[in-house]
Amino acid sequence: MQQARDHGGGVDAARARWGGARGAWIDLSTGINPVPYPVGSLPEGAWTALPDAGAQARLIAAARAFWGVPKGLEIVAAPGASAIIAALPGLWPVGRVDVPGPTYNEHEAAFCAGGWEIGEGGEARVIVHPNNPDGRLWSVDALDAPRMVIDESFCDVVPGRSLVGAAGPGRIVLKSFGKFWGLAGLRLGFAIGAEGEMARLRARLGPWAVSGPALEIGARALEDRAWAEATRARLAADAARLDALMVAHGRCAGGTDLFRLYEVADAAAFQDRLGRAHVLSRIFPYSDRWLRLGLPGPDGWARLEEAL
Repeated sequence: MQQARDHGGGVDAARARWGGARGAWIDLSTGINPVPYPVGSLPEGAWTALPDAGAQARLIAAARAFWGVPKGLEIVAAPGASAIIAALPGLWPVGRVDVPGPTYNEHEAAFCAGGWEIGEGGEARVIVHPNNPDGRLWSVDALDAPRMVIDESFCDVVPGRSLVGAAGPGRIVLKSFGKFWGLAGLRLGFAIGAEGEMARLRARLGPWAVSGPALEIGARALEDRAWAEATRARLAADAARLDALMVAHGRCAGGTDLFRLYEVADAAAFQDRLGRAHVLSRIFPYSDRWLRLGLPGPDGWARLEEAL
């Protein structure tokens, strides 16, 4: 049975329930870096011209270098990882797909929409690495289906655990730009895989899939290794700080350095308590004790402490 497609975010819905001006809310319901990459100014052509081949080639080269993509594999850039997730089921003949859960629910929804049956032992398998919401890390031994989707949307905090080296025919790795670089509104994602499958994905996405501003900002960010290294250190420190704040309220049940999962006595009551303080958290339809919190920005820690 397909689970409900709940998501993080939704400040407007939270305001309708708990009140408060939009600017008064701290959204901890997502796993988005609260200190985004500094965008800076953009050349006029990024906004006014159709994206050209040079800008696209620069972005792909930066992605290849940043993630250490092996030679012989292709990279496709898209308007967000969600666009890739929606297109993937159409790359292969319809069959049965295993989506070990609980996990990010858009994968199952996309395969169901494509006519696939959900179940173990099928022709395809999807793993989210690290998993959302519990942060589980998979090994290459899990790549045991003829066709594999490896969603590494949160893997940039643990680059040494990436499975990108295992990509190839029948094995597609997904990368999200918005989470680690904190620019979810830019809508940029990547798929890494074999030439044939990437050509079919590129055809499904159509021409000019990625905007000029996203091409420019994405390339800058992927080329900035110093920012990435400093960000990983800050996120690790902030995740530890959040765990210390929550130790009196619940047990840490997993997560990553971009979000933490806690087991509390009553997740819905805890979410309501935070909501009344205009702090948005994440709970799940399949657990009445799991509460997920993203990291506050520099100005949000005092507000969260007060809400707790």
